[in-house]
Amino acid sequence: MDNCIFCKIAAGQIPSKKIYEDEDLIAFHDINPAAPVHFLIVPRQHVATLADCGEQHAALLGKMLALAPRLAAEQGCGYALDTEGKPTGGFKTLINTGPDGRQEVYHLHMHVMGGPHPWRVQFVQQ
Repeated sequence: MDNCIFCKIAAGQIPSKKIYEDEDLIAFHDINPAAPVHFLIVPRQHVATLADCGEQHAALLGKMLALAPRLAAEQGCGYALDTEGKPTGGFKTLINTGPDGRQEVYHLHMHVMGGPHPWRVQFVQQ
């Protein structure tokens, strides 16, 4: 899409703080983070919303979900068990869809957010 900011980022026409890229996906830091760690996983293929996805997108969506834990760990908010077996760290994934879902950029993307807990309360209150 000619006017899509994420298509332009994926094509290298607009700079970003890139943390990952391959032939299908690109991941970069959100320009307006809602958490200490906040990045986006974006398919290079333009698909406007999650609602526009069909069976033909299953592998792409699976790849996005499978990539999230690895990148979250690399960015410092991975999920793990401590020496007593208690869970530590972690992150949230979110795909906003449509106006009621608060989607702002109409190119499918997954938010990955994590870090210390105080951000969670702020995010819920918005």
